[in-house]
Amino acid sequence: MRYSRQEDLLKLALMMQGSAEGLSIGDIERAFDVSRRTAERMRDAVLRAYPQLEERSGPNGQKYWRFPTGTLGRMEEPTLHELTAGHRAVSLARREGDLATAETLEHLLAKVQAMFRADRRRRVAADLEAQLLADGVAFRPGPRERIAPEILSTLHDAILAGVMILADHRARASGKLSRNTRLGPIAMLFGEGRQYLLAWSEYQDDLRLFALAGFERIGLEDDVFERPEGFDLQDWLAESFGIWREDPQDVEWRFLPDVADEAATYVFHPRQATERREDGSLVVRFRAGGRQEMEWYLARWGGGVEVVSKRRSQ
Repeated sequence: MRYSRQEDLLKLALMMQGSAEGLSIGDIERAFDVSRRTAERMRDAVLRAYPQLEERSGPNGQKYWRFPTGTLGRMEEPTLHELTAGHRAVSLARREGDLATAETLEHLLAKVQAMFRADRRRRVAADLEAQLLADGVAFRPGPRERIAPEILSTLHDAILAGVMILADHRARASGKLSRNTRLGPIAMLFGEGRQYLLAWSEYQDDLRLFALAGFERIGLEDDVFERPEGFDLQDWLAESFGIWREDPQDVEWRFLPDVADEAATYVFHPRQATERREDGSLVVRFRAGGRQEMEWYLARWGGGVEVVSKRRSQ
């Protein structure tokens, strides 16, 4: 019996084109969660459609199949929706102040579109312009901090290289300038409002948040920086509501029936638990620090939410 699921066959052909070593029968089994016999039928179906598929032997004698470079050519070009999503990501990154990522994505998209035939390139350009003009989400105006592109670029390089930095940083609250501060950068945190660098401070011997807009000079050091053993960024972030760090507390909010349906569409915290009451209200519970940011956020809901519990965890 011939294997006839065309979408899977197309995906398999693209995987074979994208792999320098090629795919084995075992690779196909795992990628598509199929039996060995089905994996063999899939390989045979691709072979019938693309006789240029080549077979090679690995170091252990196992057989692999791949396409010679350039064989499939333009078999699968990005769709308009995929290109629109890429441009939307550029706009969102730029809006949040992540200019380095925005510029990198723009260069990638330019390379992709340059590979199109001239007639399709002109058609896609017109369609993209129309679709992006209608995309109110990506271009939604809003305040953001001005952060020098060279600051973001240097921090990006330091994080990728895993090295310490020597920085002049001005504290937001006091305005005091700290010179030659040695930091081990871990991650840049972008989002609504202010943007931060999470870094290990040599002076404080602890993890701290530094406002990106406060950096006036950054230099890369030769010393290697390694993250604290066992550190997980997502776990670290989950202890906070937003950015502010403080001792976690048990939080319980009750959204009144009039706004409960809308509140149910939000994820307020990655580890939240929700309960729908008989009166139609929605109760949301989680454990995190960040009391001030919680209060700022709850103000958006006006009288539609009640703080049922907000007590320190023991």
